[in-house]
This record gives sequence, structure tokens and C-alpha cells, in this order.
Amino acid sequence: MKIAVLGAGNVGGTLAAALAKSHDIVLGVRDPEASKYKDLAKRIGPGVRVDSIRKAAESAEAILLATPWSATRSVLEQAAGALDGKILMDCTNPIGADFRLALGHTTSGGEMVAAWAKGAHVFKVFNTTGYNVMQDPIVDERKALMLVCGDDPEHRLKVLQIAREVGFEAQDFGKLDNARLLEPLALIWIRLAYQHGFGREFAFGILRR
Repeated sequence: MKIAVLGAGNVGGTLAAALAKSHDIVLGVRDPEASKYKDLAKRIGPGVRVDSIRKAAESAEAILLATPWSATRSVLEQAAGALDGKILMDCTNPIGADFRLALGHTTSGGEMVAAWAKGAHVFKVFNTTGYNVMQDPIVDERKALMLVCGDDPEHRLKVLQIAREVGFEAQDFGKLDNARLLEPLALIWIRLAYQHGFGREFAFGILRR
């Protein structure tokens, strides 16, 4: 599958590297001529391209959105018209500098993304742990949990498979409005990591009896 990764920070770069093992990857960034993005593409592997946000989205079958929340709407506006009918994996969290959710209870960042990305099949995924866990989702000899929610059941299966390819125990979490629960879960991870002494080397999981 041809996947455009919009955003090339820690999360975007990590997931691009993981997915490049099985998919064709293009990095969509504001300044595709910047040396830092070209260097990142080389580190990820041969065949990884860098292009503008718009062109990357146009060339791809699926989109992975890995932007800071403050930049998310602007990036989607640049890709407008190139998202119709495509899977859009939303890795963002609407969290402000004070470690509080900017949205919640009656809507979610995922639902806002769906409103801005008209025509796309939006799924909330890769938002409940840190990029270091995405690099290696095996924690204490178990796969870290990754929940996936979105409104299209057929495309949700494809996103679950992508999450499993990265190395997670991927679980179906129903429709997109369940992002109202996943985004607070992400905030719990962040607060444990940065305010309660856990550090970044932990993940959520499911214990089965």
C-alpha cells in the first residue's frame, strides 16, 4: 500500500520507519526541500520519498496524520480534495501545553479531523502511547495494546492490520466517537510519563484470564 505520512516528527518518523518494511512511504511536509526531511527519508530506507503535503496525499492510498494538534487543521486544509475515499489514520491528540484536553465529552479530536477531512475514512489509532513504544511495542515480553476506532468496518480491518504490522496487539474499538475515550487515555499515558515518574518506557495492555 502507498501510505503518506503527514508530519515527520518523532511519531511520524517512527511510524514511517515501521511501515516502510511492508509499504511504500512518502513523507508529506511543509518544506520538502529541507535537508532534515531528506536525511530522515534516507535513514528510514531506500525508496522513501519526501514531498509537499498536497502531493504526498494525492499519491497515496492511505494517509497517516502525525501532526501537532495546533497544526492539524492547516495540514488537512492543504490536503483538501486529495483525501476522498482514502483511509486517514489520525494519530493526533487535542492536548494543550498544560496537559489538559482541548476537547472532550461531546466531541473529540478524531471527530474534528473527520469534519476537516471531508470524504476520508477517519480512524483514531497510534495515539495512546509514546513514539519510543512504537519503535518497539514489546513490553515485558508482551505486545502493547493499540485500540482502533472508526466508522467504516471494512476499512477498520485494514487499519487493525497496519497496527499489527507495527507490532501492537490491535483491538477493534468500534465507531469514531469512541475517540472521546481514547484521547483521555492518551492523556493518562502522558501524565503518568511526565508528571508521575513513570518515564516513557511503559504501555497499556490487556490481561486475560
